[in-house]
Amino acid sequence: MYSEKGFINKFKVFALFGAVPLFVFLSVVIVPFLLGIFMTITNSTGTDISTEFVGLQNYMAAFKDQKFWESMSLTFQYTFWSLIITNVVAFLLALLVTSGMKGQNFFRMGFFTPNLIGGVILGFIWQFVFSRILVYVGTSMEIGIFSGSWLSDPSTALWALIIVGVWQNSGYMMLLYIAGLTGIPKSLIEAASLDGASYWRTLTRIRIPMMIPSFTISIFLTLQRSFMVYDTNLSLTKGGPYRSTEMISMHVYNEAFLYQNYGTGQAKAIILFLVVAAIAVTQVVIMKRKEVEA
Repeated sequence: MYSEKGFINKFKVFALFGAVPLFVFLSVVIVPFLLGIFMTITNSTGTDISTEFVGLQNYMAAFKDQKFWESMSLTFQYTFWSLIITNVVAFLLALLVTSGMKGQNFFRMGFFTPNLIGGVILGFIWQFVFSRILVYVGTSMEIGIFSGSWLSDPSTALWALIIVGVWQNSGYMMLLYIAGLTGIPKSLIEAASLDGASYWRTLTRIRIPMMIPSFTISIFLTLQRSFMVYDTNLSLTKGGPYRSTEMISMHVYNEAFLYQNYGTGQAKAIILFLVVAAIAVTQVVIMKRKEVEA
């Protein structure tokens, strides 16, 4: 009798605090994901979910689409440079605002602020910067690299997206690195200083090895954000010029909702999910091994 009452009480607590979030998670994430997988093997359209089985035709169409692989390659380039630059800038900012400088809390808030701006608004802000401000500065001061809008040139539009992504995400990653730096025991730093270790030696031999968990989380989040970028891509370049900045998320969206190829679009989304999951898991496993070694 006691165990039955205990079970009932636990169930009431779960129903009160866990049932609603679980229902929302199943409704918003799990069910649409499973429905999306089902649509990849059927001839579904935007108006209804078909039960006409087509096998792997949608996946074959996705693999044969040259534009899909061009968008995937472009996304890999964007992710590679964003990953490196974002984490280097974030780590340097973390070192700066934990150095004991005056007003460092104010600078922390300032560096983090861009992360609070929505991607769509952020894109419009930087569109004005690239198309108006930098062009004005470039023409008035005769700086060739800024004499024309970066967004209208296929060779520079990608770098415009990278700059905006780094500007938005560096502040957030900075907080993770700050947590890692402040979590290092001060006794280790003091002992190294007493032994005559230089700042660079202390940084490379003590601080960075002990911050591997922070690097693991930061790199994982940067990978996830870079691969799934859409809102900034939409508001800043709309995939142009000439689809030269059409990232994979935008390509999948256009395939499904703009061109009405829902089955193929869902197949491309599943392929993207598998690619991102494989890269993310590999990165976490490698970094966890480094963490153990450190």
